[in-house]
Amino acid sequence: MTGRTRGGAPSRRCPSCGTPVITQLVGQRAALNVIADLTPLTPDQQQRLKEPNRLIWCLRTNSLGVQRLLWLDPWHPPDCPHGNHVADHRCPPAEPTTLF
Repeated sequence: MTGRTRGGAPSRRCPSCGTPVITQLVGQRAALNVIADLTPLTPDQQQRLKEPNRLIWCLRTNSLGVQRLLWLDPWHPPDCPHGNHVADHRCPPAEPTTLF
């Protein structure tokens, strides 16, 4: 599933675990290469997601269908009209493959 979200950032699957993700270069001066899950988080999941160095992003779609990731900073409105918040991608723990 390699492609682009409507008019914007590339969407694909993680090569390690196969989860659908979106990739985008965020920022202007000190750009950050973001790989985020495409599965939206519920407000409860957002509150429980307290991993260090893991950010939550607002996936916004403009009137032309272009999707952009914006960081959920402390001033992000709690009643966000976009309602599509996603987290940085982290592959699930691998199954142990010990043979003995």
